[in-house]
Amino acid sequence: MDPLTVPSLILGLALLALAYVALLRKPSHRKSPPSAGGAWPVLGHLPCLGGPKLPHVTFGEWADKYGPIFSIKLGFNHAVVISSAELMKECFTLNDMALVDRPKSTAAEIMGYNYFMFGLSPYGPYWRHVRKIATLELLSNHRISALNHVRESVVREFLRRLYDTWKDDECAVVDMKRWFNSVAYNVVLKMVVGKDYLGADEGGGEDGERCKRALSSMFVLLGAFVIGDAVPFLKWLDLGGYKKAMRETARELDALQEVWLNEHKEKRKDKGREVAAEDFMDVMLSIVDDGEASPTYDADIICKSTSLVSCYSLNRFSKLHVFVTTTHHQAQALILGGTDTTTVQLTWALALLLKHPEAMKKVQEELDLHVGRERPVSESDTKKLIYLQAVTKETLRLYPAAPVSVPRLSTRDITIGGYHVPAGTQIITNLMKLHRDPATWSDPEEFRPERFLTTHKDVDVRGQNFEFLPFGGGRRICPGISFAIQGSLLILASLLQGFDMRTPNGEGVDMTIGAGMTCPKVTPLNVVLTPRLVADNLYG
Repeated sequence: MDPLTVPSLILGLALLALAYVALLRKPSHRKSPPSAGGAWPVLGHLPCLGGPKLPHVTFGEWADKYGPIFSIKLGFNHAVVISSAELMKECFTLNDMALVDRPKSTAAEIMGYNYFMFGLSPYGPYWRHVRKIATLELLSNHRISALNHVRESVVREFLRRLYDTWKDDECAVVDMKRWFNSVAYNVVLKMVVGKDYLGADEGGGEDGERCKRALSSMFVLLGAFVIGDAVPFLKWLDLGGYKKAMRETARELDALQEVWLNEHKEKRKDKGREVAAEDFMDVMLSIVDDGEASPTYDADIICKSTSLVSCYSLNRFSKLHVFVTTTHHQAQALILGGTDTTTVQLTWALALLLKHPEAMKKVQEELDLHVGRERPVSESDTKKLIYLQAVTKETLRLYPAAPVSVPRLSTRDITIGGYHVPAGTQIITNLMKLHRDPATWSDPEEFRPERFLTTHKDVDVRGQNFEFLPFGGGRRICPGISFAIQGSLLILASLLQGFDMRTPNGEGVDMTIGAGMTCPKVTPLNVVLTPRLVADNLYG
């Protein structure tokens, strides 16, 4: 071969490779979503979302300016924000499989047991398996119904406490936001781990106060902004001390859960494997015993490991550790998800009824008609309380459990609304904007439960109506919808059947929304109570 041939061949191949790369990099004609203005260097739009306006308000203003789909930069992360029913439908039907993943976060890593808490887990075999267990075994309609006596007993105990407060002082002012939190907290804890943990101010002990503090801390920290999540090269920083607080909270919760798990295992040892499933943790231990939690490892090994290993040894990447976490770590996820969202929903529902006394009167008349005043309302009665169901839906429309969704992560290139969205983009849904869209809802800012009895009577909360998605949609929809709705209806019905309420001194009701993952009411919800039922009929 001619000596000049080899270099020429190499040069020719190099030119071909360059040409190929150039073709690959040829500017695409695919249209990208409009980009919101005001981005900062490095930080992107993060400074715009830090206040004083709440993120859903800022996103709503940008939607008015740029349309129902636009792109933003969250540090080094690219995101697309959507807010119309048509785009929601595209995301949760055509593109649902591509949007089933979650972006990683420091909070999910530290407090979610290295992403083993299934609500924050990345998509994969583990998520599918635990999600199936949660949906079929823990949060099914059958399981929720089987534990309705637990919810009823807890609610009636707290009604008794309210009645005693009134009996001691007929003009006593009660903060209903705090009361709802205590009821929801104890309902969820009793159902998940069989505990009656009252705080010290409710006549409980230090253990109850310790548990409440740890759970409250975790929910706050799940919504905290950690700079390293947006700007990776600053991951080593702990601005604000959030990572330190997350580690302390994780250790505290893990210690509590070890106690709960050991108690349940001792109970099963004393009573045998056929012990009745009194709570969700009993169900999970039965699944472990039956070998359903892992096809690879013996149930005894899983249970022994669960009782022996500490929080951080559970976080290691082995199949054994993955399935050991299922029992008590998923209990934590259920407690967290069921407490804060229920409290917020009930607080806004009562606030709206206090602002609209004619609606409260209709709810109480419905209760008198279908239940009467001779016995306390039961969970089975709530199916007949159609107007109360409409009030609950209208509350979720105006104040969804999460005004801005937890982001999804696109696993491949997709098209939304005719725009190209590349793989690795975060998808954020602005539910507050969606639920107040005048194209879908007449007088969208008004509280009108009747709309769910007339024009929107067939609209439900379960993700099939894309103009109304209080619990999300698609494969990542909240699996605890029945859990949330049933519990909320029972608590609200019991309260409104048992008491008339008014604001102190005829004060107005402050409806200011606070910052947080779950649309909290900023100020307390203070009321003065008057019993509608005699004590025996109030709480049985």
